[in-house]
Amino acid sequence: MWVPVLFALGAALSNALATVLQRKAALTVPKSDGLRVGLVLDLLRRPVWLAGFMAVITAGVCQAVALATGPITIVQPLFVLELPLALVIATALLQGRLSRTGWLAVCTVVAGLAVLLFAASPAGNRTQVPMTHWIPALAVCAAAVVALVVVALGRPEGRARAACFGLAAAVSYAMTAALMKTSMHTLDDGGVTAFLTTWQTYGFALFGVCALFLLENAMQSGPLVASQPALTLGDACVSLALGITVYAEYVRTGWWLVPQFLGAALIVAGVLALSRLPLARALASEEKGTP
Repeated sequence: MWVPVLFALGAALSNALATVLQRKAALTVPKSDGLRVGLVLDLLRRPVWLAGFMAVITAGVCQAVALATGPITIVQPLFVLELPLALVIATALLQGRLSRTGWLAVCTVVAGLAVLLFAASPAGNRTQVPMTHWIPALAVCAAAVVALVVVALGRPEGRARAACFGLAAAVSYAMTAALMKTSMHTLDDGGVTAFLTTWQTYGFALFGVCALFLLENAMQSGPLVASQPALTLGDACVSLALGITVYAEYVRTGWWLVPQFLGAALIVAGVLALSRLPLARALASEEKGTP
């Protein structure tokens, strides 16, 4: 069970590093009020941005290995650590400063995640899922994404709009992971040909692109304190639900639910506190450059 945990942590760390490196690169390019075709060319000439891009690829590989070797109910919740890791890395690379409150929030998220996973003790690692499981999961998640986008578009710019887009992105990321898990098992069992001919491969690519698009809209629609908790916590919660309902994974119930709720509460409190930090807002803000 340590293999998926280590690779999931590697994916979270790589994603956090990518966020900071790409933000650092964005601060060095000319600012523009609109879309600029030359932006990509400017970024490609910056080693920091290329390093960030390689970190994104590394994160994807690590996540694929983690999902192929362990339950989604363990792998995806560990991505809650992306925000704390990004802020810790940013204190060094962006010459920022994480306050005492920030460090306390980081420790709160880590402690909450540890309590939650220990109490839940997720288990099970089904390799293939019947269509009778996929159809309702896809229908519910797609409907949820559409509904959240409709609600977001009906709201003015602000916290509600950002939260709706963030939650829609979270649902998309969770479904991406669920489909990727089956694709990785297909690759392991049948090779590249089987991987390229299974519908789940194209499904996770589609949901992944959708997630990135929705995330960009979330960042532009309102403050990070609204979008980041919806994204971080929504991804973990939906992934847990998909792991249990689609992959027949299970967690401990009974009195174990008490420490699980306590761990979840600590994570929520820590993520909310981190999202309010000036350094966190700087990572998502466009005020100092063009991301």
